[in-house]
Amino acid sequence: MSAAGAVRAEGDSGGKGGVRTALAGLTTRGRSFLAAGVAAAICAYVLGQSDLLRVGLLLSVLPLVCAAVLYRTRYRVAASRRLAPARVPAGSEARVHLRMDNVSRLPTGLLMLQDRVPYVLGPRPRFVLDRVEAGGRREVSYRVRSDLRGRYPLGPLQLRLSDPFGMCELTRSFSTHDTLTVVPRVEALPPVRLGGEAKGYGDGRLRALALAGEDDVIPRGYRYGDDLRRVHWRSTARYGELMVRREEQPQRARCTVLLDTRAIAFEGAGPDSAFEWAVSGAASVLVHMLERGFSVRLLTDTGTVVPGEAGSDGFAGAGQESADAAGLMMDTLAVVGHSDGAGLSRAYDVLRGGNEGLLVAFLGDLDEEQAAVCARMRQRSGGALAFVLNRGTWRREPAAGSGSLSGSGDTLRMLREAGWTAVGVPRGAALEGLWRLAERERSGLAAANGGEGP
Repeated sequence: MSAAGAVRAEGDSGGKGGVRTALAGLTTRGRSFLAAGVAAAICAYVLGQSDLLRVGLLLSVLPLVCAAVLYRTRYRVAASRRLAPARVPAGSEARVHLRMDNVSRLPTGLLMLQDRVPYVLGPRPRFVLDRVEAGGRREVSYRVRSDLRGRYPLGPLQLRLSDPFGMCELTRSFSTHDTLTVVPRVEALPPVRLGGEAKGYGDGRLRALALAGEDDVIPRGYRYGDDLRRVHWRSTARYGELMVRREEQPQRARCTVLLDTRAIAFEGAGPDSAFEWAVSGAASVLVHMLERGFSVRLLTDTGTVVPGEAGSDGFAGAGQESADAAGLMMDTLAVVGHSDGAGLSRAYDVLRGGNEGLLVAFLGDLDEEQAAVCARMRQRSGGALAFVLNRGTWRREPAAGSGSLSGSGDTLRMLREAGWTAVGVPRGAALEGLWRLAERERSGLAAANGGEGP
């Protein structure tokens, strides 16, 4: 819960600024009463009617007294806002809870609340609260929804005060606001086996060890609770104290998700565009790999790595660190946009540092030069899977009953010759089906190569 602060329902102690603020708060009814009173007073003076003068004075004074009393009201109201949840997938609803507390010793009058929200989240919510007793509270809530990912500010909350006669209304604003993060949609993926993939803590050939090897030859001193079966007797005799072999400390299998954000590689905009499909696909793969126990990271064509320093070489670690890194990657995907870059060379510079495990790429249009860069990326990974959103393929609606996904033509062929498992993405395709298709293509290629995958 984030506190939106407290507002004292009073203005300046006096002066021209306070008078102008009070008079500016007069409603249509209050202005009408004031105008009618002035007109009646003038007519009474001209006609010499004292009774009419009393009526005119009453009509004129009533809105002024209401404005003065409302402006000098000394009760204090505190507000808080809570988002449930604060991070929501695109197309899903989040609920915003508002709580108003009267922290003064006086009951309030009629309160009207209005929260500022961006137009993409829906209409601006308004609430009317009747009298709130001293020390009392009121709670209201509203729903927001967006089909577009992003970070949207909520607030500040505006409080409108009104007198019982409806002669005057004054608006007070709270100072703080909250942020709703709309992350890409995530699609559940089946647990398939892909080239270069190791399961969990590494039954594959591409796991990394934290120390020197599976059974480090450098022993350490015995500690209480160590298994006596790991005693290294030769070192014990050499050093004159009980020594044990160090245990294997493997890191989790690695996966790098590459997202092509080049503006020249995609066309169109909106929730159904090719770029939004790629962003949603990258989010789905990241979540899927984290659930399977992988150390993952997000890489873009600009060379940006997320998380930057969460673990070794930017990979997310384990436990709470992994959960924090997952939130950071999803927040990054929530606001990622097109880059001005023309190639993938900066992403390759990040990958050429060493063995990166499984590489899953979401690519837009690739010319021959960029396809060659992708081929060199494959040499730096244990396995490589590419989803290519070619413009020509994405423009055309898939034919009914057609299972062909290779509309990218030459691009897919060049990637496959380089060792990638590459599939084209037609408009409206589901990532789950393409994920299974990639596994079948990898299995077929492995069988053709005598059991060895790319």
